[in-house]
Amino acid sequence: MNTNKTLIAIIVCFLITVAGCSTVAVTNRRQLNLIPTSNMLSMSLQQYDQFIETNKLSDDPEKTAMVKRVGGRIQKAVEDYYIENGDRDELDNYSWEFNLIEDDTVNAWCMPGGKVVVYTGILKVAADETELAVVVGHEIAHAVAKHGNERMSQGLIAQMGGVALSTALSRKPEATRQLWMTAYGLGAQYGAILPYSRLQEKEADHLGLIFMAKAGYNPKSAVSFWTRMSEMKGGQAPPEYLSTHPSDSTRIKSIEKLLPDVMKYYNP
Repeated sequence: MNTNKTLIAIIVCFLITVAGCSTVAVTNRRQLNLIPTSNMLSMSLQQYDQFIETNKLSDDPEKTAMVKRVGGRIQKAVEDYYIENGDRDELDNYSWEFNLIEDDTVNAWCMPGGKVVVYTGILKVAADETELAVVVGHEIAHAVAKHGNERMSQGLIAQMGGVALSTALSRKPEATRQLWMTAYGLGAQYGAILPYSRLQEKEADHLGLIFMAKAGYNPKSAVSFWTRMSEMKGGQAPPEYLSTHPSDSTRIKSIEKLLPDVMKYYNP
């Protein structure tokens, strides 16, 4: 290991041990979050508003209503889960919103603060409302587990030497904006999306299954949904959603192992 890599490793270890840490629900994993929640929420609202202004909302009332219905049910499940576990303050200042965007891209995402966008393209993969709940639960899980903050913190270290967000915004506002876009995947026009780690994906799968189960959606549908997503690879370039959400036999087996635990939350 060269001197620079050693120094970076030491700095990261210090940050994880001493500063900027939080704990992920379910796994209790300690994660590096350098960016204050207030900053994350402020940037989220700004970028979300810009996205909504520059993209077309679906004019299909039935599909739009389904997205909002699924979102509302999972929102309540998330809030109930955090209250039951004594972490209600983790969702302070969340202002939930669910929108369906007219776009053939197979994608969906959730920003800090509960700003959720589903692309019409993914509705061609999700067979029904329950399978849509798999997607929405998974994306909300990434947000409440602060995986985006974790990815952006890693980006600040890798690309800007670990400077504070305020410093990055003042010195390199466009680079910081692009880092945000790639961390949250607001469409291919903003470049490659930073991939979630396998550990983050597993955490989002676990939490997402719990949330959809508490919302009254059968979590067993996750197996059929991810199997269908996996089959879409078909020797061609995978859809955008698969480029950052690995969907293979290992993942599906992992979900199947989680089902006995999450089914106890299911009350149809």
